[in-house]
Amino acid sequence: MSMTTTSTALPLAAAQALAGVLPTGTPLTPRLHTMGGFDGSTGRAVVATFVGSVSADLAVVLIGAPDLVDDTADGAPVVALQDVLQPALEAASDAFGAGVLDDARVEDASDLFSDPATVVFELAAPNGVGGWFAVRIRESIAEKPPFIGSLSGKLGRINNVEMALTVEIGRTRMPVRDVLAMEPGAVIELDRSAGSPADVLLNGRLIAHGEIVVVDQDYAVRITKILDAAEDLD
Repeated sequence: MSMTTTSTALPLAAAQALAGVLPTGTPLTPRLHTMGGFDGSTGRAVVATFVGSVSADLAVVLIGAPDLVDDTADGAPVVALQDVLQPALEAASDAFGAGVLDDARVEDASDLFSDPATVVFELAAPNGVGGWFAVRIRESIAEKPPFIGSLSGKLGRINNVEMALTVEIGRTRMPVRDVLAMEPGAVIELDRSAGSPADVLLNGRLIAHGEIVVVDQDYAVRITKILDAAEDLD
């Protein structure tokens, strides 16, 4: 694996910030993993996604980490591993600037670790490797194409105009009699299956697809695809 200084600068900053907050008994030092062959199966991966001017997928594997961590001497209550590592992932995400980190979750991260676009760090302990940290930068919107001439000035006049942004998870058609018969607890079946992308509409016009996420107990939408003028007519 050959990485330039530019391509590893942000991931390295994130790895160093994460290592400084990890709740491990011994300090861990991030070291660029260059030998290949790691498939993410050594331990449970705690995964989170950061969305901002730079968006990234993050995953942590700690060797020997249990799924649950005892919070009291008698073993109850317990704290989920993803909750224990959430502060470390938040510290790592600070390296990417302003944005939102979703709630950490435990899942199979083998695809993330094996992606050629992913930068993988060994979390080195004094007696060996204590885990791994993966960073895959997905997009950067910091650089925007410049507007030229009078067009820039004209667009500037509407910068502060508010528009209605709507997220739609599905639709259905119902006879009026069924609508009038609805009561609390009624279930309305939508025209798409669970897990399907949500539609993002600007003033009623479809502009993007996204997925519903939960951030600090609030619902949010993570944009997965921006549509151009032709696609939104499909």
